[in-house]
Amino acid sequence: MSQTVPIPHGLPMERDAGPFDPPRQITRLREARPVSPMVFPDGHEGWLVTGYDAVRQLMADTRFSSRQDIGILHVPYETPGMPEQTEPSPQVPGLFISMDPPDHTRLRRMLTGAFTVKRMKQLEEHIIDIAERQLDEMARLPPPVDLVKEFALPVPSLVICELLGVPYADRDNFQANSAKFLVKDQPLDEKMAAYIALTTYLSELVTRKRAAPGEDMLSDLARHDDLTIEELTGIAFLLLLAGHETTANMLALGTFALLEHPEQLAELRADPDLMPGAVEELLRYLSIADIFYRYATEDIELGGETINKGSTVVVSLLAANRDPRKYDDPDALDIRRNARGHLSFGHGIHQCLGQQLARIEMRAGFEGLLRRFPTLKLAIPADEVKLRTDMNIYGVHELPVTWTETAR
Repeated sequence: MSQTVPIPHGLPMERDAGPFDPPRQITRLREARPVSPMVFPDGHEGWLVTGYDAVRQLMADTRFSSRQDIGILHVPYETPGMPEQTEPSPQVPGLFISMDPPDHTRLRRMLTGAFTVKRMKQLEEHIIDIAERQLDEMARLPPPVDLVKEFALPVPSLVICELLGVPYADRDNFQANSAKFLVKDQPLDEKMAAYIALTTYLSELVTRKRAAPGEDMLSDLARHDDLTIEELTGIAFLLLLAGHETTANMLALGTFALLEHPEQLAELRADPDLMPGAVEELLRYLSIADIFYRYATEDIELGGETINKGSTVVVSLLAANRDPRKYDDPDALDIRRNARGHLSFGHGIHQCLGQQLARIEMRAGFEGLLRRFPTLKLAIPADEVKLRTDMNIYGVHELPVTWTETAR
């Protein structure tokens, strides 16, 4: 494929096309060369994959490894205080998102039963109740309020704490450390301090659960004698981080997107039956967990290019979900679109384990918010909303909103 745009030096990250769209340079790359070479800040010549078909093919191919201990995974942006990596990172016990089969298979199999569609469906009424109670709390406050603080973050935090058996009273601690850990350019010592604080807390928690298990997911896992405390800690870290950060950012950024598309918001308010499809479209349109990495374990052909063994490959799910070869008018938010097939939960063996839980939380959250606050609007100009361009999971840091009346 002929090159018509310059090879990027580092991952383009500036949201220069608007708060919901990929960086313009990434969009241009996808149109010209969906599998593109990229020069990393440390000089590594790796790849950036942006086309829908290529991303889907890559994520289904286990020759593109998720492990960090078989070769060096190069970072595609500058990180203060990060020494040049000359050795692979050690494998973190229990962190199955960074494993390949058979290790990944062994750990994931233990969790599959906890996240079945049937089990999540049984939780739906309780999740709706959690969302409604949080909306009650928000309705008692004088506007304006920060939607992130008062609604988007508490709802998934409450749900995942209850599901895992993590005391909700400890939320300030784990939310603060999660946020520090996810900052892209956080100095390495601060990032590691946050990680150590989180894993120390979780290690103590799972140790107590192994000694005296309760009726929660971490207790169920602690009953597996073949799981070490270190593996339990890694699993707990992954589930807690993913379980509240991703849905919280979808609720906040999704609300921002709807408020910026008033015609779509009006349609959704007029016909709540559109909500399941609207959630899928918001997932596609926003793709908050955007950037993922793989390591090529051999020379592999992808999208007409040869990716050499040892290459770090960076994937943009947002770019793939906006590919016009897959979706008509992909940069439009259309709640009536059939967004099936989007890659926001990944693809292949690492497809998000908690996706059904996230869907239920989003349906309950958006439905309740739009019903209870029919006059909801931004309390500041849209261009003053603080975007999480500095974070590994995209969203907004704050979303000040106001209203003139509430409804039951």
